[in-house]
Amino acid sequence: MSRFLIVVPPFVGHINPIAGVAAELRDRGHEVAWVGDESVLHRTLPGSWPVHGCGAAPLRPRPPDLRGFAELRHLWEHVLVPLAEWMEPTVQRALDRIRPDVVIADQQALAGALVAARAGVPWATSATTSSELVDPLKDVPQVRGWLTGLLTALKQRFGVAAAGDPRFSPHAVIAFTTEALAAEPVVPALFVGPIRRRPTAEDGRFPWGRLDPTRPTVLVSMGTANADATGDFLRRCAAAFRARPHVQGVFADPGDSLRDVAGDFIRLPWLPQQALMGHVDAVVCHAGHNTVCEALACAVPLVLAPVRDDQPLIAEQVAVAGAGLRLRFTYANAEHIGRALDRVLTEHSFTAAALRIRDSFAAAGGAPAAAAALEKLV
Repeated sequence: MSRFLIVVPPFVGHINPIAGVAAELRDRGHEVAWVGDESVLHRTLPGSWPVHGCGAAPLRPRPPDLRGFAELRHLWEHVLVPLAEWMEPTVQRALDRIRPDVVIADQQALAGALVAARAGVPWATSATTSSELVDPLKDVPQVRGWLTGLLTALKQRFGVAAAGDPRFSPHAVIAFTTEALAAEPVVPALFVGPIRRRPTAEDGRFPWGRLDPTRPTVLVSMGTANADATGDFLRRCAAAFRARPHVQGVFADPGDSLRDVAGDFIRLPWLPQQALMGHVDAVVCHAGHNTVCEALACAVPLVLAPVRDDQPLIAEQVAVAGAGLRLRFTYANAEHIGRALDRVLTEHSFTAAALRIRDSFAAAGGAPAAAAALEKLV
């Protein structure tokens, strides 16, 4: 039996993939503990787990109008670097208390990598998005230099100036995708594909009887983190469905944006998204990595309207792979959305590309492959 410590940021999309690996490790008889925002972890993790809570980090909210470099700068200077410094004491206490054989650090939980490197403990990277694996800054060397300087200063403050890039472990980088989607990666990684979440009681609360087997069904989900910014886009989607009564829409509406919108669609604040993928014919989403991979794991083609962060890059990967169409989030109206839906629902090439990616995911090994790689680090 070995001990594993998982360090994650307070973002649900970065917890769900590694949670499946944690369950696999525990099934194999290992001890697994977590470090992160305890309220987020307790809401997200199925079952009971030991959690070393670091409280809610005092992160500066993202201004809604940021674009380009300003958006990247805010992410690093006001979210990821402060988060690393906030989490450092808790990660160190957890390390001292449980003495893990291996630390698993999410790419956005830099404290996990840096504290493990400082203590000489083997650590693995949990790469929940493929955006960093393909060097998104290769064409902007000045921005890349700025980020390198930021990480160098952070490593110096942690006392591990000689360590490499804390986003990429020299021991193992576990990527929850495959090269069929993340083409031409520049970072060596173990591509295990998306990890299926284990069914929960919440899945049974969806009104499954309302799904109409006589019509194509489309899932619309723009992510819980984007609820404040995506209400108008959801209303545009609803208008596209009203013009297509032969298509059934199922909306995730955490911000209650469609409360006054009439239409023959299913609308709930939360959906059992992974369970639904086996019942839908297309997905409209923000190009969040988890949603994209959950859809493609079931060979479901996509219409993508990226909002921010790594989403434009993920949307581009899907479009290049031929498994979906990309729209402009701000400017796509109901007609644009409807035409894109018509294409992915009727043109076989999108389903064929999604099938190819699904097969690559199935062959990648999933949670057992990830757990086996982590065991080798002990």
